[in-house]
Amino acid sequence: MKLEELRSKLSYQGILLGGVALLTSAALAFAAHLTAPDIKAAEAADLKLSLTQVLPGEYENDLLQDTVTLPGKEGDVLVYRGRRAGKVEAVVYRMTGHGYAGALVCVMGVSREGKILGVRVISHKETPGLGDKIEPAKTNWIHSFEGKWLGDPPEDKWGVKKDGGVFDQFAGATITPRGVVKAVKEGLEFFEQNRATLLDEAGGKS
Repeated sequence: MKLEELRSKLSYQGILLGGVALLTSAALAFAAHLTAPDIKAAEAADLKLSLTQVLPGEYENDLLQDTVTLPGKEGDVLVYRGRRAGKVEAVVYRMTGHGYAGALVCVMGVSREGKILGVRVISHKETPGLGDKIEPAKTNWIHSFEGKWLGDPPEDKWGVKKDGGVFDQFAGATITPRGVVKAVKEGLEFFEQNRATLLDEAGGKS
């Protein structure tokens, strides 16, 4: 084969491959454009499900649209607010603790009185059979926070029993519940520090 013919064939193959890649990219972009609304809707539905797990009851507003962002210890905190008759009755936000194997991402619901409505750990890497007892499907431990506030138990009792607190630890896994308790307590402190803004009340009245 002559050199000129070889160059011509190689050039043709390059153009063909480029054309196929371009068509593939265009098809993927078009498919992404078509499915984007469905994906966004599914993500919103998943988020609402997470929020309702720690925020029982009905609220008149769309929680996903009624938000406020405030600075927290580990970065900005996005807060979702539930209203009745225009009044903020409860808030939901995420707090992050630190367990044995990494971050413990918690979502917690708090009433306007500062009491915990619910807590869930939505992301963790703790050891199965030990640290994963923070999951409600494994034990009822996570429900022990419900109804608690910074005065019940007293602030110095917000810890696991091994540390002089009131919350149970797990056999062979103290670090995990300790991290969750600390995150929840910090979440309540965050609420108290930002109460007026969270409840959307002028003049700092509660």
